[in-house]
Amino acid sequence: MVKIQVALDVIESDRAVKIAEEAVLGGADWIEAGTPLIKSAGMDIIRRLRETFPNNIILADMKTMDVGAAEVEMAAKSGANVVTILAAADDAVIRDSLLSAKKYGVRIMVDLISSPDPIARAKEVEALGIDLINVHVGIDAQMTGESPIEKLRKLAAETDMEIAVAGGLNPETALIAAQTGADIVIVGSYIINSDNVKQSAAEIRKAVDSSESGSIESAESNKKSKEEEMIEIFRKVSTSNISDAMHRKGAMQGISSKIPGKKIVGKAVTVRTFGGDWAKPVEAIDISEPGDIVVIYNGDRDIAMWGGLATLTAVNRKLEGVVVDGAIRDYDEIRQSDFPVFAANIVPNAGDPKGLGEINVEIVCGNQTVNPGDYIVGDDSGVVVVPKDRAYEIARRSEEVWKREKRLFDEINNGKTLAGALELLKWETRK
Repeated sequence: MVKIQVALDVIESDRAVKIAEEAVLGGADWIEAGTPLIKSAGMDIIRRLRETFPNNIILADMKTMDVGAAEVEMAAKSGANVVTILAAADDAVIRDSLLSAKKYGVRIMVDLISSPDPIARAKEVEALGIDLINVHVGIDAQMTGESPIEKLRKLAAETDMEIAVAGGLNPETALIAAQTGADIVIVGSYIINSDNVKQSAAEIRKAVDSSESGSIESAESNKKSKEEEMIEIFRKVSTSNISDAMHRKGAMQGISSKIPGKKIVGKAVTVRTFGGDWAKPVEAIDISEPGDIVVIYNGDRDIAMWGGLATLTAVNRKLEGVVVDGAIRDYDEIRQSDFPVFAANIVPNAGDPKGLGEINVEIVCGNQTVNPGDYIVGDDSGVVVVPKDRAYEIARRSEEVWKREKRLFDEINNGKTLAGALELLKWETRK
């Protein structure tokens, strides 16, 4: 039977224990004190997990690189059953860790995270006596779309070791992992950032338990493309979530939604024009594809270069919306069209179509650089620009922000304060 390991990659002890309780009820078998949790709470969290879960396997994700025997000893004495050592550690560290593990009755799992040749290193540590190996893609690498499944597939064909797999798994990919040869499926974010931990763990349990039926091909055929996944995420999360994921970057200044309740997600068709010259903006509509967003720098917030007729044309062309660093007019007509318009100002007077400016060039809109093809997301909180070369990564990171906020809402609804849920006093800067 494939085991499910819940990775408690949080920094608050109370939250970790509560998540673990719900995850076990949902079907998790092993409980991992994640590296951030151990760094935050030390061996006390291992002791607490052992006391709370006397019948579950407790894994201490130490990610040891040196003094292996000492770190294995302290984890074992605190109640851990399994301790992780990095595959990048010297062979001497692994050998000494194994001696300590044998002495204290625990097992060693070697973590292949960031190994340049994971298959070769796995064979080397197997020869040293390791019998648990973790095919692991780290959180930051997951955000760029890296998956552990292909490495798992190759390793499963080369070794008889017990194999764990970790790296952004959800029910779909957990199923594929189980079908591909994983003995232990490690799940972090999908469970720990859920607003219903028990249900999320149960979804993983159901997927893993169904791995004996159906084919790998049928499971993998249901996976979305990166583009589909990214757009789906951007439609789900808020611009606030995206701004947080970008470390407070990307938000346009002085531009807001003029049709409340409307959200836009799409690729930018950029326009630079001046003094209300509306020739290039309306020409840009004609070269845009359905779902595109026209993003305009006008250079004048008191002369409109977008109005009711341009809006009607954009509607007919099935554009996603328009963002204007400048003024719009014909607001009644725009409002009746229900077309998403984000702008800096509303005025009655328009400029003239002189034909000055350029289309699909780098522009600055709302003090943010926008290139053709960058992703634009707008909602009632504002507009953010997501560079196209990092769009998938930022989408994934913003989804993690969204999940964490949902979890916090759940905790606050259950009686905690925001300061209490985040343990702010504990983490205030000390001078």
